[in-house]
Amino acid sequence: MVTIRLHNSLTRKKEEFQPLDPKNVRMYVCGPTVYDRAHLGNARPVVVFDTLYRLLRHVYGEGHVTYVRNFTDVDDKINAEAQRRKAAGRSESLEDLIHERTEETIGWYHADMDAIGALRPDHEPRATEYIAEMIAMIEGLIAKDHAYAAEGHVLFRVRSYPGYGALSGRTVDDMIAGARVEVAPYKEDPMDFVLWKPSDADLPGWDSPWGRGRPGWHIECSAMADRLLWERMKDRLSPQALAAPHVFDIHGGGLDLQFPHHENELAQSCCAHHGEGAEAAGFARFWLHNEMLQVEGKKMSKSLGNFFTVRDLLDAPEISQRNEAIPKMTGDEIRLAFLMTHYRKPMDLTLSRVGEVKATLEKWQRLAMDGDVGYDPDFRIIEALADDLNTPLVLQILHEMSADLSSPEKRNIFRSSLHFLGIGLKWRSHTQAIIQGLLREDDEFRRIEELINKARSEKNYARADALRDEVRESGAEISITKDGAKISYGALVDYDMLRQVK
Repeated sequence: MVTIRLHNSLTRKKEEFQPLDPKNVRMYVCGPTVYDRAHLGNARPVVVFDTLYRLLRHVYGEGHVTYVRNFTDVDDKINAEAQRRKAAGRSESLEDLIHERTEETIGWYHADMDAIGALRPDHEPRATEYIAEMIAMIEGLIAKDHAYAAEGHVLFRVRSYPGYGALSGRTVDDMIAGARVEVAPYKEDPMDFVLWKPSDADLPGWDSPWGRGRPGWHIECSAMADRLLWERMKDRLSPQALAAPHVFDIHGGGLDLQFPHHENELAQSCCAHHGEGAEAAGFARFWLHNEMLQVEGKKMSKSLGNFFTVRDLLDAPEISQRNEAIPKMTGDEIRLAFLMTHYRKPMDLTLSRVGEVKATLEKWQRLAMDGDVGYDPDFRIIEALADDLNTPLVLQILHEMSADLSSPEKRNIFRSSLHFLGIGLKWRSHTQAIIQGLLREDDEFRRIEELINKARSEKNYARADALRDEVRESGAEISITKDGAKISYGALVDYDMLRQVK
């Protein structure tokens, strides 16, 4: 079996990955707060940890890896959007408007991440579905004197956990000196952070021992990870895993989450489960963080005009007119652009990089057109990924492979290697449809347009949106205006998928 080595943010070194239970490898990744479209920076950890997920499934078996990525669906920005809709005259309750907003945003997120070739995680919990677990965890922390109630809030007592700061490499006193804390009169210590906060009548809330309120951000992931990767799996775990000082194997996310989010998660989870000292590492065995994304050497910013959502690049024809630096891209191109930079290095999306991606993908598409899938990827690709997800080396290997595809076997392995990496999944079905004349695209487009228009005329907008998302997932382009739905040919359309739209 190949040996996987990963850089552990907690120890700041590359370590051999040995799962707590090889038959039940478990990974948790912090997902989006669903108040708007996912921007390009949000997509980078999706591709990074999707690549790790694929590697783990290849090494340990698809049925032996559990991947959890959450949705934060209780948040001030979500509340503000619901309140805006209410103020605009909507008659529904605030809770219904919040649900409406998070539902549509989760739908956008799925469509966008599907488009860049990301596999769906095994579990995608929503924070609002795990309030009871959060309350129970907070009660346990209070009982152990790691938390306290004050003025309708519950706060974690940071100095009760000596290991605080180990993940981010900061000391408590340094953090106070750097004013990286929120000072509030109800805090015993400036560093203490909120586990529960009160809600007034204009905000969503749940009954709790401390009054009606809602959870703090950090407790959400601790409770969901504990529930899905420990409590629900205990009867499947080996005795060694049950006795281990850690709850699960890998916790991932963007570097921007390392402090305070992950630091706070680690502290409260260790105190809830596995002791109080720094020596009781607890919670996740490995912590992985991807670096940030820039556009033309600058941090993405709306004020600079270089802020793009994933859907901007996938759909908007005016994107190249608004900012010549980044033209429209396909999902495969976006994914390949991410893979060109190692996940622990800052990524700069530039016009020259996009041009390189487009040229490479066009070449590989042409070379792999008559290749087949179903074969193991080239062993060198697995070895490169096993070395802390060395995707630049993977692409170098693919370039070397593409120089000699003289036999069907080589073309099949090349095509299967791309498939394994989530690149170009639609090429083969597209080629078959065009060459063999299995399907008239215009007829299929018109059929689905009629289904969408019928659903909209019946005010069944949920069905219309579901049909729209299926069309986008196939690689076709679709717009819906007051005149109805219009589907058009995309660069790489999976016609087999379109035929299944009913």
